Amino acid sequence: MRLHFQQAFRAFILLAFSTLLFKLHHTGDITKFINPKYEGLSQTASIIFLILFFIQVTRVWSTQKKSHHDCHHDDHPCHHDHGDTPLNTKKIIAYFVIIFPLVTGFFLSPKVLDASIADKKGAMLMLSNQKQKNMIGSETSPQKDEKNDGSTDPINLENEKIISEEEYNELVKQLELKNTIEMNDYVYAAFYDEIGMDVSKYKGKQIKLKGFVYKDKELSQNQLLLSRFLITHCVADASIIGFLTEFTEAPSLDNDTWIEAEGVLDVTTYNGTELPLIKITNWKKINEPETPYLYPISIKIM
Repeated sequence: MRLHFQQAFRAFILLAFSTLLFKLHHTGDITKFINPKYEGLSQTASIIFLILFFIQVTRVWSTQKKSHHDCHHDDHPCHHDHGDTPLNTKKIIAYFVIIFPLVTGFFLSPKVLDASIADKKGAMLMLSNQKQKNMIGSETSPQKDEKNDGSTDPINLENEKIISEEEYNELVKQLELKNTIEMNDYVYAAFYDEIGMDVSKYKGKQIKLKGFVYKDKELSQNQLLLSRFLITHCVADASIIGFLTEFTEAPSLDNDTWIEAEGVLDVTTYNGTELPLIKITNWKKINEPETPYLYPISIKIM
């Protein structure tokens, strides 16, 4: 019997990828990398890696007499690698590229995006362009709400990942009827888009929300951004959303501090663009949520 070390190493890589995906799902850390609606695809990928591992195991051992004679013909020379050719620079680089995400995945804890990333992305510029973004795309809009201060019954879409356009329109109507807007994680993206489209419509309403502190250099001392990261597909496309806030205790808060706040919606301008401003009346520090990111719910095309 002959042991093929490279084939064994490839089998190990397949098993490691499968194990890593299982681990991320077991710990819940997978949602720090992808939108939960893709969890099914990720789980499928882990199973496929496992199946490929079992197939690869059959290539690890072979008899001495066994050869790849079927691949060596005078008129059809073999140009592909069976895994038993000597290591070279090209192979080493390829293995390193494949192994690197495994090493980081197993030995480094996933880091949540924070104020430093918001600074690199240009948070204030992104927020001031929110109206233009709202006009372009609608995938970040639909979500749901549980309470209603008006006369109509609230719709319950808490567990829905896709809602119809009719349900979304009903959701927006409920937002307009509310005296107090509660920005829970499920409704945040939808309500944020609607408020951004017509800030003046919601001026004077009470609002409750949570987020992490980000202080832009262009803001005054008593102002800060109460921010969240929105992930549409994966962490690579994360965008910052949030509200400019104003209160006397703002200077005492450091970047990345998570707070829960209540206040009154007002309107301000930044670079000639109207933005919502929350004048905070009550707030408290909180721990970083177990799920710090926001995820949109898609509108079902009928």
